[in-house]
Amino acid sequence: MQFGVFTVSDITEDPTTGRTPTDAERIQATIAIARHAEEVGLDVFALGEHHNPPFWSSSPTTALAFIAARTERLILSTATTLITTNDPVKIAEDYAMLQHLAQGRVDLTLGRGNTSAVYPWFGKDIRQGLPLAVENYALLHRLWREDVVDWEGRFRTPLQGFTATPRPLDGVPPFVWHGSIRTPEIAEQAAFYGDGFFANNIFWPKEHYQRLISLYRERFAHYGHGAPEEAIVGLGGQVFLAENSQDAVREFRPYFDNAPVYGHGPSLEDFSEMTPLTVGSPQQIIDRYAGMREHYGDYQRQLFLIDHAGLPLKTVLTQLDILGGEVVPVLRRELAAGRPANVPDAPTHAARVAAAADAASADAVSATDTASVRVGG
Repeated sequence: MQFGVFTVSDITEDPTTGRTPTDAERIQATIAIARHAEEVGLDVFALGEHHNPPFWSSSPTTALAFIAARTERLILSTATTLITTNDPVKIAEDYAMLQHLAQGRVDLTLGRGNTSAVYPWFGKDIRQGLPLAVENYALLHRLWREDVVDWEGRFRTPLQGFTATPRPLDGVPPFVWHGSIRTPEIAEQAAFYGDGFFANNIFWPKEHYQRLISLYRERFAHYGHGAPEEAIVGLGGQVFLAENSQDAVREFRPYFDNAPVYGHGPSLEDFSEMTPLTVGSPQQIIDRYAGMREHYGDYQRQLFLIDHAGLPLKTVLTQLDILGGEVVPVLRRELAAGRPANVPDAPTHAARVAAAADAASADAVSATDTASVRVGG
């Protein structure tokens, strides 16, 4: 089981001081958050992609490459990479390059994003969002697996004899999660390819995500990738911690009330009841998130949003200390207890390289056996 944090890279006024950080301050704070995530024992740091204020992360691969140079074991991911408005050729090359620079510590979450204005900025039509996601990933999937690609589709110029460079590290592409808040077609896409499915899980009640994840698991099995419980599932989450719940609620309330995403809407209490947002003591966070398995089955990755809405860096680093020191070690034990043997571990580059080598060896043995039968016949 992998645990980590993700950021949406918002630049938001701190409602308790009235101060808004500069782009430079927020970028450097994000670097510090990623490095501290590794220091406290977390596994993953994920960065969103946005091309509009109040967000800064227009080039996730640049930021993640910088973080890779300053960390040693942290898996670097995205939340999300825009499969609709990015050219799949550029995604193939940028993330293969990042994979090399990070020595394999890279995967990515593909999604359509939640900003409608981005489509015309990149010459795309939002009404074609789903067809773009399907076609662009079909091309990306081939670009990482075929040395020479001939291709023609609806949304970009054809390719003839094209080779994306650099080739994936060790011949194994970065692992792909398909991220979705509401779209069953994306769950279907993840299942078709046998990729991971990442349910954002911060805006809707559990029943909504249960339907998406159940669909993904069923279709994963339908396409022959394994039993439903062998599907690869990731969940988002959102927490704010203090040693007691009263202090947590008091400190977080002004940030919640003024957050650009959900501020001035439901109360903190109502939102916490309707969604996985948990504001409280370490034990309350443990109890809430240990229960996710009851709702969604055993899963492979849990990411927490902890740095948005204007929270100052010092507060976020303290959150990481509590998360890494008091919460995640307990969740690791509780979510590992009783985990069926056929539930796969979270994907890593090393494990996928070893699996590819085993598959190649098995194919070679099968080919030798077939040749021997033919000679003997």
